[in-house]
Amino acid sequence: MTGAVDIGGTKIAVGMVDENGRVLCRVESPVCPERGFEDALQRIKVMLRESSESSGIRMSGIGIGCTGPVDPFLGIIGNVDFLPGWEGGNLVEGLSKEFRVPVAVENDADAAALGEAAWGAGRAKQHFIYVTVSTGIGGGIIMDGKLYRGAGGAHPEIGHHVIDPAGPLCFCGARGCWESLAAGPAMVTWVRQQATRDSRHSAELTAKTICELAREGDELCSQAVDREAFYLGVGLANLITLFAPDLIALGGGVMRSADLFLEHAKRVIRQHCGLVPFEKTELTLASLGPDTALAGAARVWFHRFA
Repeated sequence: MTGAVDIGGTKIAVGMVDENGRVLCRVESPVCPERGFEDALQRIKVMLRESSESSGIRMSGIGIGCTGPVDPFLGIIGNVDFLPGWEGGNLVEGLSKEFRVPVAVENDADAAALGEAAWGAGRAKQHFIYVTVSTGIGGGIIMDGKLYRGAGGAHPEIGHHVIDPAGPLCFCGARGCWESLAAGPAMVTWVRQQATRDSRHSAELTAKTICELAREGDELCSQAVDREAFYLGVGLANLITLFAPDLIALGGGVMRSADLFLEHAKRVIRQHCGLVPFEKTELTLASLGPDTALAGAARVWFHRFA
């Protein structure tokens, strides 16, 4: 059994996962980034110990999926915008000393890709890409059955390839990157820019409520859904043109309304992929659901050590 740790922007989840990817137990805690890395590390230790004791499971190792840049070999967290002060924190060192088991870490999107490739939608696929569309856009790439790494083991930031250089400025420094045009907050920003001051669209909005209003026939929100589908399709078309994968699996909060986007996105893909056999790339939803993050974190360990 493997201990699994998922560190996201808002919460830390810990659980025990078996060799078939089943999450046997889980516990969560708010990230509370302002309390610092050492505080979070101590909470993770407590949650792992409690999970192991309550389930009667002895951990053979610990796998971690962590948001933002993280060195997969040294276990050191890089500069993560919403984890200020955590840069330089070493997850692998802290947990391996405490529990005396091997520990492995990957970026959380790479972890999810490994989980889906082994136990989810990407099973038996040699060339597979996992894309999550939520507050941001991220993903992991599996080529020839192995996790793709860039120079120095870097994680490719697929959410920040440029779609429209005249588009909105992103925190990454680029204009019109995929995330700035097709992530959930991009939908909200666009609707607010189009809405009149006294419109109901000027109230508290999320990508979820925009999708709900679009289902009810709201014209502006329907336009936002069409815009989302277009930019989603352009980004996916770029991935298909670059990698010609067997399958792309989509996850994340925005994809809970996938039925509003996918057919339009597929039409965009057909229009943009004239030089590759795009029809051989299957487009589907990630299948691990709420277990994706913890199963993926556990798979990081199996991928590295099993």
